[in-house]
Amino acid sequence: MTARRQVLLGGAGLIALAGAGLASRRVLLDREPPQPAPIDAQGRALWSNWAGNEHAYPAARAAPASEAELAALLPRATGPIRPVGSGHSFTALVPTEGTLLSIDRLQGLVSHDAEATTATVRAGTRLSALGALLAGIGQEMPNLPDINKQTLAGAMATGTHGTGKGMTALHGEVMAMRLVLPDGTVAECSRDQRPDLFHAARVGLGAFGVLSEVTLQNRPLQRVKKVVSLVDTEQLLHEWPGLAERHRNAEFLILPFTGKSALITHDETSEPVSPRGPDQDAETLMELKGLRDLFEFTPRIRRQAAQAAMADIPPEVAVDESWKLLSNERPVRFKEMEYHVPIDQQVDALREVLARIERGASDVFFPIEARIIAADDAWLSPFYQRECGSIAVHAWYKDDHDWMFKLVEPVLREANGRPHWGKLHSLGAAELKALYPMYSEAARVRRLVDPAGRMMNPFLRRVFGDG
Repeated sequence: MTARRQVLLGGAGLIALAGAGLASRRVLLDREPPQPAPIDAQGRALWSNWAGNEHAYPAARAAPASEAELAALLPRATGPIRPVGSGHSFTALVPTEGTLLSIDRLQGLVSHDAEATTATVRAGTRLSALGALLAGIGQEMPNLPDINKQTLAGAMATGTHGTGKGMTALHGEVMAMRLVLPDGTVAECSRDQRPDLFHAARVGLGAFGVLSEVTLQNRPLQRVKKVVSLVDTEQLLHEWPGLAERHRNAEFLILPFTGKSALITHDETSEPVSPRGPDQDAETLMELKGLRDLFEFTPRIRRQAAQAAMADIPPEVAVDESWKLLSNERPVRFKEMEYHVPIDQQVDALREVLARIERGASDVFFPIEARIIAADDAWLSPFYQRECGSIAVHAWYKDDHDWMFKLVEPVLREANGRPHWGKLHSLGAAELKALYPMYSEAARVRRLVDPAGRMMNPFLRRVFGDG
């Protein structure tokens, strides 16, 4: 959602009528959540994820600067060994009392093939840096996620994706990879070389070893035109299948309690560059929060105020290389649940999710995000052999998020949705096995490469049913 300060300023009269009293109740509710101690009783330093909902006090920390250092480290590291990228996952993938292993020093371009449009990069490279590196050799990743702070390895491990008809998640464009196994062995994997490990570990949750290098199938660098427009939600839901077909990349964000949505499209163009303006998304979110604070208990007035404020906002347009426009900063912290449902169930599920939020979660002000992702063949991919429509809900990091599990997750599970591995969900091994046709095979490969379970923390034991 691209922001404009006038989103609320146009409704200033309605806001004034509400009075400061309605919003003042939020002074106490908006306090910072309790913070874990920076050092625990054993003198171990705190690690926490970006959202602040997961933390740990690892006994040891490591940051190898090369694949050779990584291979030497893993056999002797204290378990559980948990690799960490940028900490942008909301599930408990990283927390460990053993070794926290950062791959931040494994960055940069290794090699590329201009004719084949491929590039081999170190797995700790951040997506934000990778865009510029690839542009320097005339290449681009075909798709990027909404946020580009993740490491390539972390994004692959959790099935991170962008949006676009016929476009796969990031791991769908991986041609080969080098994986350092818990015993220090370096495994070269592709569809032809150790194919079972390649298919099992491409979306591997950091449970099979630690990625050191990845070879990507890219495309020639393209210029795209990004258009963000405010539209009526019901009209958008009706038109969504056709919109997704017409645009290279299309997604939308439903703004609950407003009747409006932000439609975002990207299409290849030869128009001259017109860079995006300053990022104002944080201001927009806080303005939507202001509407929530004032009108939480009067949804009709909340909707009227929002629609009055948004009535005359024109589309925003930018033209640039795609890696500069597909991802966003997103500085406001939040917690997120995202499921991927069969594409033909996406719109109906979105309608039900929106209805439940507007009936039973009046404190929600973050948007509901909808995207589209092509099928792939990674065994633990949420998109395994299935085109999906993703549905993501968010809560401000200071707000309660229990409503996600009570109101939203049942809808997405009923629609046969598969959870995003890095987003909040309640599923365990039994439910996951029913959703993933190759789950048992992936679990078998994991046990082969890590028979002692040295990569397994409590969350992964729940996921794989080990203990």
